[in-house]
Amino acid sequence: MSTTDPHPPGFPEQPAKGPELRARRLHLAYDGRPVVADLDLAVPTGRITAIVGANACGKSTLLRALARLLAPRQGVVELDGTALRSIPTRELARTLGILPQTPVAPEGLTVADLVNRGRSPHQTWWRQWSAADEEAVRAALAATGLTELADRPVDELSGGQRQRAWIAMAVAQGTPVLLLDEPTTYLDLAHQIDVLDLVTDLNRREGRTVVMVLHDLNQACRYADHVIAMKAGRIVAQGAPAEVVTEATVENVFDLRCRITPDPVSGTPMVIPLGRHHHDGGDGSREAESESESEAEDAVPASVD
Repeated sequence: MSTTDPHPPGFPEQPAKGPELRARRLHLAYDGRPVVADLDLAVPTGRITAIVGANACGKSTLLRALARLLAPRQGVVELDGTALRSIPTRELARTLGILPQTPVAPEGLTVADLVNRGRSPHQTWWRQWSAADEEAVRAALAATGLTELADRPVDELSGGQRQRAWIAMAVAQGTPVLLLDEPTTYLDLAHQIDVLDLVTDLNRREGRTVVMVLHDLNQACRYADHVIAMKAGRIVAQGAPAEVVTEATVENVFDLRCRITPDPVSGTPMVIPLGRHHHDGGDGSREAESESESEAEDAVPASVD
């Protein structure tokens, strides 16, 4: 499968400038159990990348390694050619932001306090809270629709509001690289689209490189410029959505028969799952029809001479 970036409409022909995130010969494990094996990856700079795959295929594990939350068993993750493990923590936090899958806020912490924490990598003993920090927090709250909830404790919010608060903190951090592990978790459909539109805004306006784990293939096709499909800890295919999200790849990665049709809104691939009770007259229905004909033939009495 091609790994070439086809420069989607609206993008400059030359890749955006920014830090390059890359993994080489990466082996990852939990408690000695291998999860990702011998993986090479170059994240397209200034693009939105979606990692997709079935549960337990290694998507979130890979993202944690890219964020230096999980040390490789073998191999290396590099930022602009420098191994992540050798970059000072505060310096790395000014370049790379991460929203984990199930973050937990201290009890009683307000939304504003949580979002303020996104600015902590920019603080030093000689540079304390500034007008720039204040503006970054205000903009993050506004972008995520949380301005009116700024004084509410995070633990009193609904699941969707809480997720938006964490995203606001990541936005306020202002990093050129943003890693999001299932950012639409707990959100209803309208807020899922709001979050993905926000991510797209950050990419289009500010050139931020975004890598996010998504479960919804159609959303991945709509919002990502580059899709990585994983299975059993390995990359099966990567490239533009139209190159990666095919009927054959979906069946291979998800063990799901489907049909692919153009999305009527975006023109990107749209996955239509098939099942035992709903199909399009494809192979499954033909098999059923053949079985019915065979049963009918068996039921006809043999002719008597």
